[in-house]
Amino acid sequence: MIIRKKYRLLKSIAIIFMMAVLFSCKDNYKRVGVEAKKIIYPQGVGNDLVATYTETMEPVKNKEKTLSKVIAVLTTPVREDYGNLSFPKEVFPQGLQVDFYDDENQKSVITADYGIRYIATKLISLQGNVVIDTHDGKQFKTPQLYYDEKNKWIFTQEKFEFTNPEDESVMYGVGFDSNKDLTKVNAHKTTGLKTIKDEEL
Repeated sequence: MIIRKKYRLLKSIAIIFMMAVLFSCKDNYKRVGVEAKKIIYPQGVGNDLVATYTETMEPVKNKEKTLSKVIAVLTTPVREDYGNLSFPKEVFPQGLQVDFYDDENQKSVITADYGIRYIATKLISLQGNVVIDTHDGKQFKTPQLYYDEKNKWIFTQEKFEFTNPEDESVMYGVGFDSNKDLTKVNAHKTTGLKTIKDEEL
């Protein structure tokens, strides 16, 4: 009986000792190699950048002059080039403005507080106070917007506000996709306001 009590006492002391050792341990291990968080630096930084994107009207031949037209002008305080990554991108940490020109040379403007352009996928992510003002007076606002450069299509799953002066309407909703000119619109979960004139009644 005395032996069992001594055994239980020793067992209890051993458990308390092990718990004290485990809970007093601190993780002083310094992460190295694969475990360490890699600090990524851009391969280039541009300040007060104005970039003009053009396309030629016809195929370019050697040393011949060809006509070209401006399709977009990008203005940004800072552009960080991460073309050295396995998934290359351009980052605009202080915001950007893009002026788009259609076939009739009419200008629409997109502004945002932050932007990322993924070079491989031709996808642009705009964040923070994203506003599109079209040449015909339409306005679109949302906190985040994606632009598919290849298909010239914009989309978001966030809340939005769309003002159309043509039919004097304001639409609110969650989820939106459209062409960049906002002439082909698919809106989701919408509510809104529309002015109806006496003649229409």
